[in-house]
Amino acid sequence: MKKVLLIGTGGTIASELSGEGLIPVLTTGQLLSYVPEISSLCDVDCIQLFSVDSTNITPQHWLLLVQAIREAYDCYDGFVICHGTDTMAYTAAALSYLIQGSPKPIVLTGAQKPIVFDSTDSKTNLRDSFLCATSSLCGVMVVFNGKVIAGTRAKKTRTKSFEAFSSINYPDLAHLQDGYLIEYIRLACYEKPVFYDTLNDRVGLMKLIPGTESDLLEYHLGRSDALIIESFGVGGLPSYQDSAMQKLLRKAVDCGKTIVLTTQVENEGSNVSVYNVGFRLKSDLRLLEGFDMTTEALVAKLMWILGQTKDPGKIRKLFYTPVDNDMLVIKDC
Repeated sequence: MKKVLLIGTGGTIASELSGEGLIPVLTTGQLLSYVPEISSLCDVDCIQLFSVDSTNITPQHWLLLVQAIREAYDCYDGFVICHGTDTMAYTAAALSYLIQGSPKPIVLTGAQKPIVFDSTDSKTNLRDSFLCATSSLCGVMVVFNGKVIAGTRAKKTRTKSFEAFSSINYPDLAHLQDGYLIEYIRLACYEKPVFYDTLNDRVGLMKLIPGTESDLLEYHLGRSDALIIESFGVGGLPSYQDSAMQKLLRKAVDCGKTIVLTTQVENEGSNVSVYNVGFRLKSDLRLLEGFDMTTEALVAKLMWILGQTKDPGKIRKLFYTPVDNDMLVIKDC
């Protein structure tokens, strides 16, 4: 029988109702008691790494997860992480870069309703996650509402529905139905995983709105080693402030800062060369382009890359090197 490590981090799945809203208080052992049939699938050990609402997750929590998995890796056939849904996509992306090529499944799951509620998705998601953790799947994935999604492609797209997560610009890896795993795509893996334990969390995110002023860009650049700019449509910067914004970006790039232009639109990705407002940004300023990556993956990938190197050439090469199919559309890089 396979052996799986269940790692608790808190989240809705482990919450109980208090006078001030839901609070994560249940341990992993208590969660398992609600789904006793899991004991017939595998042997399970439990650890409670921390217990927080996922709104409070930071990059330091990601490194704690990596450390726990690294220390236990040789003793288990798979891993299940119970996590709050609100930042699960960020954690899944981060683990995809910090634990690369794992031949063993590393599954993140959670719920929209606590496991103590009569109407809950917790039990199904937990059961499905253990099915995946004992399967031949590999790498980091989110298992939720019958979907298996690559960690680099997951995004929370619904705030209340059980179908909370979608795979953005990439097919689901597998589906679960009636207790069966139907596999479509398998992530690439190595004989042994490559673990990383260094991040640079000085990565900023600026969302453009009509009328955004260059002062806001200057503020973000002053506080970040890398900045992701979520632009409109396929990508560009407002031409009415072209000179001010370009001057700031040119200075930032010359000072060694990394600038990535992406889109606010969930599906189909960016292509900044289509319109005049974006055409010169890559050729003149050498900005990086997010293409079909999710914002969550961009944030995590930049934190990982900047934790490994400060060299602009190496940063560019690592950025455009796909990890777990995080980027498929790469042009004119």
